[in-house]
Amino acid sequence: MADASFDIVSKVDRQEVDNALNQAAKEVAQRYDFKGVGASIEWSGEKVLLKANTPERVRAVLDVFESKLVRRGVSLKSIDFGDKEASPSGKEYRLEGPLKNGIDQENAKKIAKIIRDEGPRGVKPLIQGDELRVTSKSRDDLQAVIALLKGKDLDVALQFTNYR
Repeated sequence: MADASFDIVSKVDRQEVDNALNQAAKEVAQRYDFKGVGASIEWSGEKVLLKANTPERVRAVLDVFESKLVRRGVSLKSIDFGDKEASPSGKEYRLEGPLKNGIDQENAKKIAKIIRDEGPRGVKPLIQGDELRVTSKSRDDLQAVIALLKGKDLDVALQFTNYR
């Protein structure tokens, strides 16, 4: 019998992020507490750019955006706003957050180590670029690995694809 396998990836649905951003921009434009503070949210290339005239207002715009992301099923780990400290740029404060697609080498090694150390025997993780392939003789072992990884608090949003 052939080995069963699945892939661990970290992909962001850009359309869902775009929809959440548009909803947040509409709410920021309409809310009374954002009037006259220059608050806005928009795309800046591949990054989300938040602007306002005080750091507190930038964090409030971020809260609105994060609530829209959660409602649309996008993990907050898929956009990295760093330490959430707004940087002053002239008279306005800015906060930029790039979309995180793919699993970087450091996190891939960490995930592979978790699978080897805590996962069932006979399960083999293999790093392939920005994703991991996990193989085993038993599909039950693969299910156990998925449950193990879902229970861990990792720095990346994980999806499990190509389960065969």
